[in-house]
This record gives sequence, C-alpha cells and structure tokens, in this order.
Amino acid sequence: MAMVSEFLGQLTLQLGGGEPTYPTVVPEPNFDPDKDAARIETAIKTKGVDEQTIIDVLTKRTYNQRREIAFAYERRAKKDMISALKGALSGSLETVILGLMKSTAQYDASEIKASIKGLGTDEESLIDIVCSRSNAELTEIRKVYKELFKKDLEKDVAGDTSGDFAKLLLALVEAKRAEPSSVIDYQKIDEDARALYDAGVKRKGTDVKCWISIMSERSVPHLQKVFERYKSYSPYDMQESIRKEVKGDLEKSFLTLVQCFENKQLYFANRLQDAMKSKGAKEKVLTRITVSRCEVDLKKIRQEFKAHHGKSLYQTIAEHTKGDYQRALLSLCGGDD
Repeated sequence: MAMVSEFLGQLTLQLGGGEPTYPTVVPEPNFDPDKDAARIETAIKTKGVDEQTIIDVLTKRTYNQRREIAFAYERRAKKDMISALKGALSGSLETVILGLMKSTAQYDASEIKASIKGLGTDEESLIDIVCSRSNAELTEIRKVYKELFKKDLEKDVAGDTSGDFAKLLLALVEAKRAEPSSVIDYQKIDEDARALYDAGVKRKGTDVKCWISIMSERSVPHLQKVFERYKSYSPYDMQESIRKEVKGDLEKSFLTLVQCFENKQLYFANRLQDAMKSKGAKEKVLTRITVSRCEVDLKKIRQEFKAHHGKSLYQTIAEHTKGDYQRALLSLCGGDD
C-alpha cells in the first residue's frame, strides 16, 4: 500500500514545466465546503475563539478547497472570511492562517513585496524566494505580482537593489531559463564549465556578467552537469569558487542558486535547520518555507531533513515552537518521519 500512496503522491499535480510535486497538504477527499464554513463561523464566534478548529480545518485543505470554504462562508455569514480570521486571530498563528488563504504564487509575491517595502530591504527573504523558485514558478509569481500590486516585479526589484546583485535578481525574475532538453550537449557543457572558470577563479577579479548569464539562462539538468565538469578545470568546486570570488548578497544569491540546482529540497531542509538552531526559532523563515512549500515539495524536504539532520522535521518543529503556532505548523508538516 505504501508504494501505491507514494506513487499517487508523486502523481498529484505536475507543476508547470512538468516538475513532480511532493505535497504534505493534499485535497480532503470528503470535502464539504458548507460544513467547513459553518465550523469556522462557530469557531470564530466562540468566546475566546476556538483556534484548534480553525487549524484543523484550514491546514488540512488545499488552497483551492480553502477558497471554496471562503465563498461558502461569505454566503453564510454575509462577510469576508479573511477579514473575520484577521479579527479573530493574532500573532504567529494569524500569519500562518492568512498565508494559507493565498495561493502559492500569491504568497511568494506578497513575501517579495513585503521584503522590499518600506525602509531597508530584507535581502535574505528576497534571495530565499527569487533564487530558489523554478522558471515556471517565477513566471507565475510575476503575473500574480502585477495583478496584486499593479506594478512590475522587475521594476520593484530593480528600484530596491543595486549593482551585480540587482542584475542577477533581474535576470532570474525575467525567467529566461531554458527548459530541460532530452539531448545532452556535451560540448556546451564543457564550454559553460570553462567559461565559468575563466570568468572567475582563473583570472584576477570576476566577470560576474558571465556567471549571471550562464546561471540564469541554462536548464537545471544542464547546470548540474556543468558544475560536475567545472571540477576538471578548477581546483575548487562551484560553491567554493563562489565563496572565493564574491561577497555579501551576491555571494548568498549564487550559493542559493547552486544549492537549489544541486538539490532544492536539501536547500530548504538546511534553511529550516538553520532557522531552528538556537533555542527559539526564526519564525519568519519557518513560516515561509512551511506555508509556501506544503503543496509543492514539503514531503521531500522532510525526507532530506531527516536524512541530513538525523532527526525528523516534525520533532524539530515540536521542540522549537509552542502553542497554536506549533499545532498549525505540525499539521502542515503532515507527519513524523
């Protein structure tokens, strides 16, 4: 049986670009939006608010199902469910639940917007999202960003960052990456590996433009082979070369890119581990990865987490969080490994 469910897990929803998904949040089979809406209405009206019911319902439904609940709620209560949830909840739990009321692309777009709004940019969040999303995801984020904020994502990113860091982010946001090809072009792999070496480790200074164009335009399987080939030219692998050649936000961006090309779910697992290293948790990172990946690949992130950090993601979250926030995250995490 495990085999069958594993297989179905991989079948669910092929993302644009044909990437298989590994969600922890899957459609509720016996879904009744009216019943769910009634439960949420009662939970919100209860003296002191029944958070547990809100968590039980919304973390165990997909985004499309949550939208249907919101429509049913509005028909019943004659008011907007998101506003009602805002009024009823607070703190970290509110952040999670309101995040779940957005589609994955809307959520990513809103997080990008939040990271460049106001004084000072939250570069870490910007890098975390832009450098880890696939071409298909970035194309969708751009579209949704325009719908939500009536602005171009490129213009906002350009207006808020500078130098080579800005150039790299813009190249990624333009989503010009080639689709994977069934033909392996060994000559091109060799040329790109050589060009990356010539542009960096081999010379004094770094030709960042060359690095940006290769890393933002080539397909992921091609780049994986390029980085392998790169080792036959350079005494340092690609990640070590990045650390030697560039600094600051540019360094973080290139490292994030390369780590995601090599194993995206391991990148997220390491970010989660990093967010829960000390006593508490960096809630921003924990919330963002859990909410944004629960319908995409959180199941696989869990596997990588267990394999590389020797403890399940579920147990780690349980140790570093508390209360309703903890209950919501554990429910989205979807199980212990």
